[in-house]
Amino acid sequence: MPLTIGVLAETASGERRLSVVPDVVKKYLGLGARVVLQQGAGVPAHFPDAVFADVTFAASAAEVCAQSDVVFCVQPPTEDVIAQLKPGSVLLGMLQPWASAARARQLAEGQITAFALELLPRISRAQSMDALSSQGAVAGYECALIAADHSPKFFPMLTYAAGTIRPAKVLVIGCGVAGLQTIATARRIGAMVEAYDVRPETREQAESLGAKFVDTGVSAAGTGGYARELTDEEKARQAERLAKAVAQCDALITTAAIPGKPAPRIITAEMVAKMKPGAVVVDMAAETGGNVEGTVAGEKVWIHDVLVIGPVNIPSRMPVHASEMYAKNLFNFISPFIQDGALALDWDDEVMAGACLTHAGECATPASSRSSGCKGRTIMEGIAALYIFMLAAFTGYEVISRVPVILHTPLMSGSNFVHGVVLVGAMVVLGHADPDDPVQLLIGFVAVFLGAANAAGGYVVTERMLAMFKGGNKKEGGA
Repeated sequence: MPLTIGVLAETASGERRLSVVPDVVKKYLGLGARVVLQQGAGVPAHFPDAVFADVTFAASAAEVCAQSDVVFCVQPPTEDVIAQLKPGSVLLGMLQPWASAARARQLAEGQITAFALELLPRISRAQSMDALSSQGAVAGYECALIAADHSPKFFPMLTYAAGTIRPAKVLVIGCGVAGLQTIATARRIGAMVEAYDVRPETREQAESLGAKFVDTGVSAAGTGGYARELTDEEKARQAERLAKAVAQCDALITTAAIPGKPAPRIITAEMVAKMKPGAVVVDMAAETGGNVEGTVAGEKVWIHDVLVIGPVNIPSRMPVHASEMYAKNLFNFISPFIQDGALALDWDDEVMAGACLTHAGECATPASSRSSGCKGRTIMEGIAALYIFMLAAFTGYEVISRVPVILHTPLMSGSNFVHGVVLVGAMVVLGHADPDDPVQLLIGFVAVFLGAANAAGGYVVTERMLAMFKGGNKKEGGA
């Protein structure tokens, strides 16, 4: 039997996207796979059943699940649909891994191997599979159009018989994929665009698209290309310097988001109150709490004389291209593991292991996957750390052994303190230890204790040596 790929109709409110399109179906068939599509699944995305050739149609989600070895989805399936998945089958889609522990447990208990595209490692090889980026680009484009549609002003400069109208000024906060697409779209429409992001490396990207970068003096570059959470002091400094730019803009579009966490609150009610009458705010992060104080997800709210819009599920507003982009992301993820019409999962593959949410009855996490691929990488990391330790020990021995004996004591007293910087590394180890793993916690605690003792010992020995030398100098002076 060839590999059967099932495609479910989306049931979430307002969801119009589809996880396969006709061109991508042909690619699966070329790999020897069979595709089962729920009847009418593509209609909301303007892909009627008639455009899918050589596809087997199923009347219900239950029929799709019963036949499928791999099931594709856009939004996480409901509890009822998960219960209908075959044990040992694969579920692939944007599964919102941080939203529901109960859903992850149900997948694990059902022996489902689930891959969440939100968990993809942020590496160059995974870019073609990155659904967050592809759908973020759609959202950024749409937000620029929403702002232009609701603004009481022209976005481009307009010359008419009686004079010239200046272009609208747009401020974009957040220069990730969505923010950059917003900047590019607003510029194409003709607006003057300013941009802001706490990550300083985005400045060049924003300016390359024609935006003027707002510098607040706050840097918050984080891991995986995302910004870290700001301290209270940084938030205050950011708000103070950002308030002026916000007050001068005609349209404000916020795109800042941190995966798995509430959206950072960047724009306060006081800032909104100082905006121009008739100004428009589009808060792309409305679904996760919003970047703007007063945003209501799915609603348009007037705050004073400022319109604050909180759109939700923005990519579904443009389902044709959003579906095409998403379908290619799924294909690029799964196709390397389809061989001769069969699925061969490779747990040594960094991308597959990193995106795994559940497997073999267990829940995996981005930081600590239980797959053999992750174990293999842990072993390799351990070997690399051991190699570095041996190299450092050899280098240290060679350096110390070539120092005259008379200098050993002062040299070692200084080096004890210098080596105490390992305390910083020990604290990092303890801070990143798995709270459920007593071995990691013990190793981290012991490392911190020994590192602290080493640093303190270096101070004590150095002070004693200096006191000894000072005492010797006084005796010589008295003689």
